Amino acid sequence: MKLVFATGNAGKIREAREILGPHGIEVISPAEAGLTPEQVDVEETGSSFDGNAVIKARHLWDLTGMPCFADDSGLEVDALGGAPGIYSARYASLDGSGKDHDFSSNIDRLLHEMKEVENRSARFRCAVALILPAEEEGMPCSEQLFDGSCEGRIGYAPAGCGGFGYDPVFIPDAYPDRTLAEVDEDAKNAISHRGNALAKMLEYLKQMSNTYIHSK
Repeated sequence: MKLVFATGNAGKIREAREILGPHGIEVISPAEAGLTPEQVDVEETGSSFDGNAVIKARHLWDLTGMPCFADDSGLEVDALGGAPGIYSARYASLDGSGKDHDFSSNIDRLLHEMKEVENRSARFRCAVALILPAEEEGMPCSEQLFDGSCEGRIGYAPAGCGGFGYDPVFIPDAYPDRTLAEVDEDAKNAISHRGNALAKMLEYLKQMSNTYIHSK
């Protein structure tokens, strides 16, 4: 089965392929589906991770009509009232100190705001929206949502060169002596918010008709 992933983030594509590939699901990028970044780009006007994931998945479905999925994810820091939340990718640009998707600037802003904070508990959250064609012609397409989370805390300085985004400053509860950027890919996929959400999506696909899981 082929699924188009509504992202231009190479790290996300890699993670999805590592998780879904061994189960007969080929994850393809929008570029591999013949789309340009400008075509795929859509304004994320949702007020939640779920809402933004659905917006992106529906947009890709309208463009391709192919089975597809999208995710929206971010970091929630308890001491910051859940920020940066849905603004995680553009956190630094909100106050003009950096550009959208510039995670070096995002991390700098986060660590600055956390400088005097003792409670450093946080979590990554992810919502995945999956759209499949209807099993019967003339019926509406199937749309499903899956969520995942990863609990941890914010470190005092970046560490590690793996992963992407806020991984260098996020210390997961499962590995309390290292950041996600210091955890190998297989271990990260087993505990990550996106890995958890994609695992739920995979289980759903396994329960569906073989028409989906083995379609070419």
